[in-house]
Amino acid sequence: MTDGDGFDATIHAPNRLRVCALLDAVSEAEFGTVQQQLEVSASVLSKHVGVLADAGYVAQRHAVRDTRRRVWLSLTAEGRRAYRAHVAALRAIVGEAEGAGA
Repeated sequence: MTDGDGFDATIHAPNRLRVCALLDAVSEAEFGTVQQQLEVSASVLSKHVGVLADAGYVAQRHAVRDTRRRVWLSLTAEGRRAYRAHVAALRAIVGEAEGAGA
């Protein structure tokens, strides 16, 4: 849900923004690693990943590793574009505020 300036309300929620920032830096990350980095419960992360996945921003890959089922997360191409546009929009907002002497 972006506006014309790239601001994306779906990404803007703090935990979703943090998920996107983490995933933008890697090709994919294991769910447990993301959970640990964000210091949130599995249910909180799952809820936010679900919102991002429903928007088409995050893909989930299920695999078995060490006889345990694992979930790997990655930004989709659309998610990466939306995240970067959102960050640019935030930078523009901050730049405008700094330019106004705020």
